Amino acid sequence: MDPKSPEDIYKSHLGDSAFSRASNISARQVDSARANLAATFVNAFVNAGFCKDLLMTEDGNAWLYKNKEYGMLAAAASLGMIMMWNVEEGLTTIDKFLYSNEEYVKAGACLAIGIVSSSVRHESDPPIALLPEHVESSSPIMRTAAIVALGIAYAGSARDDVLDALTPVFTSSDVMGDVALATLSLGQIYVGTCKSEVASLIAQKLMEASDASLEMPESKFLGLGLGLLFFGRGERGDAMLEALKTIEHPISLCASVTLETCAFAATGDVLKIQKMLHLCAEHRLEPVANTTPALMEATVLPKTPKATHQSAAVIGIALVATGEEMGAEMTLRTFDHLLHYGEPAVRQAVPLALALLRISYPDYGIVDQMSRLTHDADAQVALNAIVGLGLIGAGTNNSRIAGLLRMLAEHARDPSSLFVVRLAQGLLHLGKGLLSISPFHADRSLVCKPAMGSILTFLYCCLDLKHTILDKHHYLMYNLASAMVPRFLFTVDVELNLLPVSVRVGQAVETVGQAGRPKTITGFQTHTTPVLLGVDDRAELASDEVLAKSHVLEGVVIVEPRRSEVPSG
Repeated sequence: MDPKSPEDIYKSHLGDSAFSRASNISARQVDSARANLAATFVNAFVNAGFCKDLLMTEDGNAWLYKNKEYGMLAAAASLGMIMMWNVEEGLTTIDKFLYSNEEYVKAGACLAIGIVSSSVRHESDPPIALLPEHVESSSPIMRTAAIVALGIAYAGSARDDVLDALTPVFTSSDVMGDVALATLSLGQIYVGTCKSEVASLIAQKLMEASDASLEMPESKFLGLGLGLLFFGRGERGDAMLEALKTIEHPISLCASVTLETCAFAATGDVLKIQKMLHLCAEHRLEPVANTTPALMEATVLPKTPKATHQSAAVIGIALVATGEEMGAEMTLRTFDHLLHYGEPAVRQAVPLALALLRISYPDYGIVDQMSRLTHDADAQVALNAIVGLGLIGAGTNNSRIAGLLRMLAEHARDPSSLFVVRLAQGLLHLGKGLLSISPFHADRSLVCKPAMGSILTFLYCCLDLKHTILDKHHYLMYNLASAMVPRFLFTVDVELNLLPVSVRVGQAVETVGQAGRPKTITGFQTHTTPVLLGVDDRAELASDEVLAKSHVLEGVVIVEPRRSEVPSG
């Protein structure tokens, strides 16, 4: 497939209003840094894994220098996304940028090394060979890029040599930004392992950190890293929850909510959802217990701490309910109530929670609701709804969402809104419609922990868009690389050589509790593998001559010829 340019995705020429035509003309004349940054991300997402694009692989230097500072970092790192899973060619392409005179370009190349190695293991293992030396670099941006790159490259691997490389950040660094991102990387690497050594490192840093450092926007990643460590492990996180109660800063409440919801992720636990709803029902303007009238008068309401734990609780509700259809449906009604009666912190998280219930799964009811929320009076709710549209349609090329995003881009007067719309368009056309970021597999019955961890990282960034994606931390969007998987069904023989077989692909039918051998698909067509599976599609073998080693046909499946039964005697 030919590489696509950002303009192929924007389709600005389809705008038919006078305002749209005027903005197109002015856009050609003004080469804005924010627009170039958006084009970098769109280009990276759309051409992800194709090893060829029109901005970076042809003449990367020309595009690099159309960006400034962190934009250069994002542009250099986008090479990792474009060359993803092709480690040898990717490293050759990225290598020249490691020797650049620009610190931001070198940092972007470090990040690209992590992205290109995401979800694959190469015999030479380049990330652990090249990145640890930069973790203790004197340059802050090099340190940050190397820390994030290690988390992306080794997500879910639980490797102790990576822990050894990241430990010095906790022992010798007092920079909260570095510590928070190292926590996040360790959470992704050891996701769902309950590794006590990592847990004690993070907890100790939380207890020792000053109040001023815990006020920083990045500090919420400490709680998320801790939550990912206990992801899906239920009550094994209880001891850490008790430890968090000893921290007096409000961040302990946010960390506790994150840890508890991550521990019960995708379980459908009704009691946990109920507990989170109680937190969402709190009204932050009520006077705190034991507060004297004089102190109440002296308190200036706008300076009250943000209720980040309420935002975390809303996402937690979706996280616990996701993967279970009945629970997800019930949760949708709950979110309607939160939108009507919730505090601003609660309302702002609802679009992200709705998206989490349907990642890469465009449900028309939710798309309509998101479309309404994109015009909300609260700017943060509107921006999160736009991001949510991108996540719901990620990798599906859904025409309805594409039309909605084009309309939003056409009428966007605020640069921030336009930037977020562009990001959503890039996500929608992820891998030209051939990739997905859905964390579920095996017919949506199992959750991929590293994939869910990367999605949660992105969602937590979106809780404070102004200080993350819209500021200098936009490169954290590349964490989504850990969740990207092809939507193809490949059949291979026992030697892992491609073996084309006939399969029937049709719409999945629920067969739970039905007697006999009911049909699992309806309205099917017969194809020869490899074949692209849609959101609601399910495949089954069309021939009795071959036997699949897996009862669910998705991803890479080993098949072998069915042995004929030889009668005994």
